[in-house]
Parts: sequence; C-alpha cells; structure tokens
Amino acid sequence: MPTQLESDVQTSEDAFRTEVRHFLATNFPDELRGTGNTMAGLDGPTDENPVQKKWREAVGGRGWGTPTWPKEYGGGGLTKGQARIIEHEFAKVGAYNPIGGMGVMMFGPTLLEYGDERQKLEHIPPICRGEIRWCQGYSEPNAGSDLANLQTFAADKGDHYLINGQKTWTSGGQWADKCFAIVRTDRSDKHKGISFMLIDMDAPGVEVRPITMISGTSPFCETFFTDVKVPKENLVGKEGQGWTIGKRLLQHERTNISGGGRLAGMMGQSLGDIAKKYCETGGDGALVNKVLRDKIADLEIRWNSFLLTARRAVEESKTQGGVSEISSVLKKVGTKLAQDRSELLIEIRGFQGLGWEGDEFGDDELEDVRGWLFGKAATIYGGSTEVQNNIIAKRVLGMLDHQ
Repeated sequence: MPTQLESDVQTSEDAFRTEVRHFLATNFPDELRGTGNTMAGLDGPTDENPVQKKWREAVGGRGWGTPTWPKEYGGGGLTKGQARIIEHEFAKVGAYNPIGGMGVMMFGPTLLEYGDERQKLEHIPPICRGEIRWCQGYSEPNAGSDLANLQTFAADKGDHYLINGQKTWTSGGQWADKCFAIVRTDRSDKHKGISFMLIDMDAPGVEVRPITMISGTSPFCETFFTDVKVPKENLVGKEGQGWTIGKRLLQHERTNISGGGRLAGMMGQSLGDIAKKYCETGGDGALVNKVLRDKIADLEIRWNSFLLTARRAVEESKTQGGVSEISSVLKKVGTKLAQDRSELLIEIRGFQGLGWEGDEFGDDELEDVRGWLFGKAATIYGGSTEVQNNIIAKRVLGMLDHQ
C-alpha cells in the first residue's frame, strides 16, 4: 500500500494535472495544434502572428516555458514531476512550448549558475517570457575545435570594454537581440585570459553577415565587432573565468543538440508508417522487404533507447548540481542517430527522397532532404564528433594522452 506521503504527492500531482488541462482548454488555440515553436528554430526570424503571441504570453506569464527555473526570476518554480506533467499534457493535445531558443537551452541555465543577482533579474525574466532572442559568440575563423585560440579582444577602458574581432557560425545572429560571447581580456594566457560577456546586437560597431548553406537556409552568420562598447556590468563572473563558464554552457548545448533537447522533436513520423506509403506491403500490412523492415526496427529501437538514456542523464544532472561530460556522449550518439534516420528516409523514398525543388515532390519530401543535409552540420557545431571523442576518452573513460 502507498504511504501517506506517496498518497499526498499523488493527490497533489493529480490536482496540478487538472490545472494544466484547464489552462490548455482555456488558452491553447486549435489552429496552433501540431505546429512548432518559432523561438526554437534557427532557420528563420521570430515573426509571430497575434494567436502565437497570445499563446506565448499565456505560457510565459505562468513561467511554464521554463517550469523548474526559480519563480523569483520568472520561472515556474515547479518540481520535476510537475514539469513532466506539463510536458505530457501539452503533448496530448498537440500543444508546443512557445518559450525556447538559446536563452532557454544554454544561456539561461549558465547565467543562473554564474551570474550575479542584478544580471539574473535583468536577463532571466525576458527569457522566461520568450521576449528576447540570444545568439552565441564562440567560434572564430581560427578558433573552432581549438576554441581557446580565440582572438576577439576586449580592451579595458575603465567603465567599459571595447571589443574588436570576428565570430563565425553565429547561429541566428541576424535575428538575435543579444549575444553571449567569450572574448580575450588577456593575451598572456591562452585559457585564463578568456572572459564571458554579454553584447547587444544593435550596438554601434556590430555587423552581421548571413552564411548561405548547402541546405538552402542561412541560420549561421559571420559577426564582426568594431570598437563595440560593452558596459563593465555585462561581464559574467570575473575576468579570466570565461573558459570555465563557456565550457559549462557547452555542456548544456550538447545535451540539447543530442536529442535530450531539440532533436527529440525533429524525428517526426514513424519510419514504419512512412515506408508503407512508398514500399510494397503484404496482405498483413507488413513491409515485404524484410531487410528494410529490420533496418527500421533497429533504428527506432536504438533511438528510443537513446531517448531514455538522455532523459536519465538529464535527471541525474539535476540531482548532481549540473551537467557533466556525459553530454559529450549524448551529443555524439544523438547526432549520429539523427543522420542515420535521414539516410534511411532516402533509402525508403528512393528518387522521391532526393528532390530539391519541383511540383513532383511533396513538402515533407523537400523538407527532409534539407534536414538530411543540415544533419551533417549537427556533428560539427557544438563541438565536432572528433572533439567529443577526445573529451569522452579523457573525462569519461579516464584515458591518458599516450593510451
């Protein structure tokens, strides 16, 4: 029999589930059912229509877009159990979380850990309301995998810094309001000379140039800083602490890229259902091609196993005080599984799976081809697979350089 405590918890969760269902019935419009979150994507601006805006404001007003973040900063202040209830109830009615983007995925959790009280009060509430879009100023032309080789320099000018340099692969930079960046404040030390700063993207001296990709989209940019003034209060942590803060943010990023975050929602319709539209089936409705059937079953078993592992890792990180190097394992495996799925989709569709344009191809076929091409980038940004292998070897397996 359940204990009194367990019964009380169950009663409380049942009452909260009823509250969430009532909220959805009152606030979620049918016309948004099954659509996505404009704040979560990197392939377009956040142009909201009035219906989308009203839904975002309803969720943001409750803090339910960031349910476990502290209430004093605009989050929900809820338990993990209550957060799961929100997730499940939203999914049941085809509702999406309208609060997203890099502010939620990466910057917010990092600022909650390393920011001072003034910075938290200024920056976290707008993230929780979905009002601000952030971009990431990390990579440079000669500082990709060797990120600590960055040269963008912030000169101390007394009451402000003056930043000069270039960042590349600035995801969503042309649509962002603000940028979190790692810059050099000391040229004498490769790692200890790096600091973490917050930059307004509309500040004088900031220039953004979109990079057109093979997928046909331009989510990435080159960003140039020419004598950009940054107030001293926009330094997160202390001077020289940027490498430590920057690495922690990367752990949050890799967890989200892996499938513990946004890739989980990109897998879409069951491969088995798609295959039945393109491939021969028998009288029992099963695919005739047994080899293809086995490939589909193998991928979906591996993907669902991975999602369970990612969920466990996320839950463990919350109890252990933050993400760890296991995020590198999730990033490596999750992005590879997403690529495997895209390639299997092409095998299922044949020539219909290789269309770039034309009336003979459906929207989902054209979209998946672009997803297949974009998936190659996922094994590079956020730290390439090769870099993740090195991190896993040293930080997870405990191997030495000579082993």
